[in-house]
Amino acid sequence: MAVKKTDKKEMRLDKFLAEMGVLTRSQSREAAKKGRILVNGEAEKRPDRKIRPEEDKVVVDGRPIAYAKYEYYMLNKPQGVVSATEDGRYPTVVELIDEKLRKDLFPAGRLDIDTEGLLLITNDGALAHRLLSPKNHVDKIYFAKICGTLPANAKELFQEGIVLSDGTKTMPAKLETGAEDGILLTIHEGKFHQVKRMFEAVGCQVVYLKRLSMGPLVLDENLKPGEYRKLTEKELEQLQLC
Repeated sequence: MAVKKTDKKEMRLDKFLAEMGVLTRSQSREAAKKGRILVNGEAEKRPDRKIRPEEDKVVVDGRPIAYAKYEYYMLNKPQGVVSATEDGRYPTVVELIDEKLRKDLFPAGRLDIDTEGLLLITNDGALAHRLLSPKNHVDKIYFAKICGTLPANAKELFQEGIVLSDGTKTMPAKLETGAEDGILLTIHEGKFHQVKRMFEAVGCQVVYLKRLSMGPLVLDENLKPGEYRKLTEKELEQLQLC
């Protein structure tokens, strides 16, 4: 007997609603019993039925539910917000994305609570891994203001790789001075507090830090701290080449 192939674009209704953060699977069962879920204009009593999320129209309690397999947002992270999906003490970067459809978004990498700038918010784990893996040598450019005097051979020291206070040696980095009373630093990895620790290792202290770019993704200068936008098609195409 021939085996029927399942359309890869199909998904259980309750799974779809759970992924979109609308209802849990148990809530979907109750909602379906009460006729609160419509699929293509008709009440659906079976939450385990298969739908085509990119084609079928699903409505819950009168609200249309849009589907997105992946979402990509550029955020200009403000100070005072943590790079996490949840935190009991501080607001998180994910909470700033008001128009998100999915509940599984996360920051691709992290910025310290007092660091501003470019942060990619997505649910694309494969892309995040490519951007963050040190072996891929994806440039991350930071603008820093520091307190203290850099040694005369600072550029050479950073180019060779800085030995941090715990003995860890960083990958080679590019240091550029004279940028709007600050410094530009390009690194290829993301160790804990790395930029701050690199400057501390040469006798300086970072007093302001902002990430400007990550690979081909450059912070939109029109975004104020706390603001975000969806990535453009061109930006997505460039990221896929990382």
